[in-house]
Amino acid sequence: MRRHNDSSVAEFILLGFSHLPELQAHMFGAFLVIYLMTLTGNATIVTVIILDQSLHIPMYLFLQNLSVVEASFSTAIMPEMLVILTTEKATISFGGCFAQMYFILLFGGTECFLLGAMAYDRFAAICHPLSYPVIMNKRFFVKLVMCSWVLGIMVATVQTTWVFSFPFCGPSKINHISCETPAVLELACADTFLFEVYAFTGTILIVMVPFLLILLSYTRILFAILKMPSSTGRQKAFSTCASHLTSVTLFYGTACMTYLQPKSRYSPDTKKLMSLAYSLLTPLLNPLIYSLRNKEMKKAMVKLWERKMALHII
Repeated sequence: MRRHNDSSVAEFILLGFSHLPELQAHMFGAFLVIYLMTLTGNATIVTVIILDQSLHIPMYLFLQNLSVVEASFSTAIMPEMLVILTTEKATISFGGCFAQMYFILLFGGTECFLLGAMAYDRFAAICHPLSYPVIMNKRFFVKLVMCSWVLGIMVATVQTTWVFSFPFCGPSKINHISCETPAVLELACADTFLFEVYAFTGTILIVMVPFLLILLSYTRILFAILKMPSSTGRQKAFSTCASHLTSVTLFYGTACMTYLQPKSRYSPDTKKLMSLAYSLLTPLLNPLIYSLRNKEMKKAMVKLWERKMALHII
């Protein structure tokens, strides 16, 4: 990515939590452990679903894609974050900042659309169980997944290219943990009003529309569950939906607070904590939520573990 002709900034300084030097060593240890657990948890889900043929159905294949997105989203932020915590003056090149913003938007946007597709899958499975195999056939599933990734790429390409077309004349200090759009935009020495209107409108379409579709899907699902004659059936339906709803609440809650107000009233520290919530906690909790609350996932994990132990014994 070439810099704008008027830009005099060759690199940015990520401040992170540099104002809390006494806590940085503890933060580094905690964030490193969380990041490794995130990678391990999501990699486990992807591997289990690949190896267990009984999980090759839309519900778990969506989960597999979500795990890839979660691990990638965390990787776009956390390695640089760990560097910031171990360096007195953490710099990131103009191109590096562009790349980080691009991947944050790519994986964040893709996750929005995937969560919406997963809600539709649960709606079809619970509200139309007899016609579910026809509705969610392989071809339609592939289309939903491909659309989620393509839309994520489009969002990232348009928004990142536009942000970095602005001139950056200094200062070059980004008071945030990563090159997220609102934090970088504050340093642009040009009128960004038109972009902010686009960003606000785009965020409503990208974040709020899938979120409203999810709410609509789950409203229909709730009524369908309450009409079920069997308490066992109701419990199973609630269980499969609870995991997805927890993920939606975690991700959408913090993302909306950050991106719906590019120049918000929140303090820099509050913005950093909100960013940590969806870049650190959500990718960590998703594997735990989906694996611990799902009987099929737990059975598949136990089965693979027993197979592995049997091979070792032999």
